[in-house]
Amino acid sequence: MNYSCLRFIQCVKSSFAHISSKFLILCLLGLFGSKVSAQQVSDTLYYQTFPDKVTSRIYVSRKFTDFKINDRVSNESFLIKPNSSLNLGMGATYNGLTFNLAYGFGFLNPERDRGETNYIDLQAHAYPKNLIIDVFLQFYRGYYLEKVYKTEDYEQPIFLLPDVRVKKIGLNVQYLFNGEKLSLRAAFLQSEWQKKSAGSFLAGVEIYGGGAENDSPIVPTLLLQDPERNFSQFRYFDFGPNLGYVYTLVIKKHYFITAAATSNLGVGWTSMETIYGKESRWGLNPNVFLRGFAGYNSERWSINGNYIWNNVRLTRVNGFSNTVMTGNYRVNFVYRFSVGPKIKRYLDFTDLRRYL
Repeated sequence: MNYSCLRFIQCVKSSFAHISSKFLILCLLGLFGSKVSAQQVSDTLYYQTFPDKVTSRIYVSRKFTDFKINDRVSNESFLIKPNSSLNLGMGATYNGLTFNLAYGFGFLNPERDRGETNYIDLQAHAYPKNLIIDVFLQFYRGYYLEKVYKTEDYEQPIFLLPDVRVKKIGLNVQYLFNGEKLSLRAAFLQSEWQKKSAGSFLAGVEIYGGGAENDSPIVPTLLLQDPERNFSQFRYFDFGPNLGYVYTLVIKKHYFITAAATSNLGVGWTSMETIYGKESRWGLNPNVFLRGFAGYNSERWSINGNYIWNNVRLTRVNGFSNTVMTGNYRVNFVYRFSVGPKIKRYLDFTDLRRYL
């Protein structure tokens, strides 16, 4: 092979590597919500961005993963909840990259006789310009059930379930059709400022999997009319397309209310383990994903609250139709500020645009 051919191959390899690195960086920019064009970093009539400003926040939040057991035979329901902590945190957003750190301090979580819950709850809610991306990685141990049980000489209002283990893994990706006028970063991250009302249709796909188990029957036996139907474990898998709508109402340029609702018709599989063995079924299950945001936003500061609620219904097995519900609510106190050239030089390493 002559020198010209070798030189040509090297050029092709170099170009391919350069294009691949750009593609990877663009994907990362999409995930974290960075802005890669002059149009995106400039102000618009509908919302304003804050390039090169730090959006700092102090917040209180709580995450949870509940599950509800609906007994269609006896027409009873049991809501089983974790004793998750109320957390105090702080964080910042700079050019689309967000970092938050929170901890459940004791003074925010007095003893409430609900038992102890150990959990890892990793929820990521990213809002690139025309996308909504939600990731769920949740692992809980320790639940309780509020259900009054009475006899002539005995009453028990709460049942502790310290060995109940729940896990959920999920992904939701949606396309925001009107991302040119509507910013969900303004509502959720407060890194932008929505100045005019706007709405948009949503369409996408979501997938979930997980389950719950206990060393003994999950529902306390004395609460069921037919204890032999009790179960100690269930597993599920659900996927399908979704459609929805989101709208932000802006009042006097600064006050806003954002509401989003998505409905999904999922193809689901559920298995359940009872004293008679395992039983499983496939079915179609309608699911709901709701988001709500409200507050005050301006050039310098913002105060707002948000709530995210995800509902996954499971296929009915053995007369039980269960539901897994995941939520996250937060109150934010936000202040935006510019940084000096020395600090900005270090912060710019977090801006993936500089590597394009």
